[in-house]
This record gives sequence, C-alpha cells and structure tokens, in this order.
Amino acid sequence: MPRVVGVEEFGGPEQLQVFDVPERHAGPGEVRVAVAAAAVNPTDTIHRSGGRAELLKKDPPPYVPGMDIAGVVDEVGAGVTHIAVGDEVMGIVVPTASHGGYSSSLVLPARSVTTTPKGATLVEACTLPMNGLTAQFAFDLMQLGAGATLAVTGAAGAFGGYMVQLGVAYGFRVIADASDNDVHLVKALGAHDVVARGPDVAERIRAVVPDGVDGLADGSVQCEQLLPAIADNGQMATIRGWDGPTERNISIHPVWVRNYATELEKLERLRDLTASGAVTLRVARTFAASDAPDAHRVLEAGGTRGRCVITF
Repeated sequence: MPRVVGVEEFGGPEQLQVFDVPERHAGPGEVRVAVAAAAVNPTDTIHRSGGRAELLKKDPPPYVPGMDIAGVVDEVGAGVTHIAVGDEVMGIVVPTASHGGYSSSLVLPARSVTTTPKGATLVEACTLPMNGLTAQFAFDLMQLGAGATLAVTGAAGAFGGYMVQLGVAYGFRVIADASDNDVHLVKALGAHDVVARGPDVAERIRAVVPDGVDGLADGSVQCEQLLPAIADNGQMATIRGWDGPTERNISIHPVWVRNYATELEKLERLRDLTASGAVTLRVARTFAASDAPDAHRVLEAGGTRGRCVITF
C-alpha cells in the first residue's frame, strides 16, 4: 500500500506523520511514478502549518505537502509517448489533499513528468522541477531583451540559484546578492557581480548598475524595498504573490508555478541545461520518510544551501 507523509491537523513539524493510502492507477494522459525522492521547499512548511487550510478543508486529511519528486515510472496511461515504464523521471506536483509529493507512489499528468538529467541521481533530480520551473516562468514573464541586466536577491537559495544560472545561460549580465558566507557559492553559480545582501541591497545594486537593472527576481521577498534597484520601465518577478504598488512604470510579475505544472517542454529544457552543466543541482541532506519532521525543522532553522530531500 502506498505511503504518504502528511498531517491530520495543521501545526509544527511534529504534526507530520506517515499514512497508508489507497493504490492509484494511471488514467489516459497520466503516468504513475514509484517515488524515490521528494524535495522539501518553504512552500511545504506553509502547507503543513495551515497556510492553505481554507483551500484544503473541502477534502479529508491527510494533507500531503511536496511539489518536486523523482522516481521510476511503473504505469503509463493511454496516449503517453514520451516516457515509458522503467524510465527514471522527475516531476512537479500540485498538492491537493492526500495528493502531494511526499508520497511513495504518485499519479501525475504525463506533461508534468520527464526523464531525469543525464548523470543526475534521483535524489538530485527531485530538486529541479518546482524551483527550476518557477525561475523559467519568471524569465518568460519578464521578457528581458538580449544583453539585459538582471538582479537576483536570495541568490544562494534554490529559486535564486536557478535564476542566476539560467540568467547566465541566457546571456544576461547577472548581479546577485550574498551574505559573507555565500559569496563563493554565488560566484560559483556564475553571477557576474555579487553585492552584500540585506535591507539596503537596492542601493548596492544601483552602485553596480547606476541606471538600474532591466529585471529583478525577488528571491529574498523584500518586495517594495527592491524597486529602487530597477530601471524605469523595468521588470520585477516576485514569488509570494506581491504585485505592488509600483513606481516609474515598473511591471510586477507574481510567479505562480502551478500555472507551469504541465509545461513539459519547459521542464525538458531545464533537464537539458542541467545535463549540459549550465544548471547544477544542490542537495543539503536526505531524510527517511519517518524523519520528515526533522527535514522541516532543518529547513525552518535557515541556512541550508541546497535542498533537504525525503527518500522512500
């Protein structure tokens, strides 16, 4: 019987438990994945603590977090041609009730799943889909021109790290923030200029690009504090739904990755960029499913570089 890690009652990490759930089968246009690894993201802690309780209450518990998985396909529905039984795959999950990434077996839309990057383990591969697609969606919304300048805050994090690496791969000049401890990491990701993170980061970005950057990805969730770093008529991508007020005709783009959950071609592009070495996958620690509360505690304590991963 499949196992999931979820909560019956919202609250702290101690609420996470292992539950048995009924077996599910792939229908037309779907695949079933025997999950080996599921990444732990900040959005999962919001899910666990009750931040989406109103959206979830229509369904019975357990409520299962998790938006990134990797594993092996063990069932393929009619009409699916790009993957087959036995393939090692990664996928993005939109959690609803007991359907979440922290599951030993998942049925997903086939367009949410693709084969893993060549050379990547399943533990590594599960860290790519959600944050990678979030970063790609940010680029698609901002529509920066060739040779544009891009600032990235929270650059040492998962979303920020992918923004830096994709920005470099797409030919942009990337200015990124970092704490003293993360300067080497952010430079290794490929940032052309690194400034100190913190409440005055907009001023430091302006010191590097006096006219302001063409685009900014707000991985640090500093919202309006970052507007002074952006040029007139510039672009800003945000990850927690903030959409202004703005100034100087700066466009704000909230990035909701759920809207990209079936963008197969985008996920395949991320896979290929990873296989080429342009994008790197970072794992901090792995945890058994029964130790999921510890994974959440580690994440919420801060300072992890790379993703915690739950293994099945």
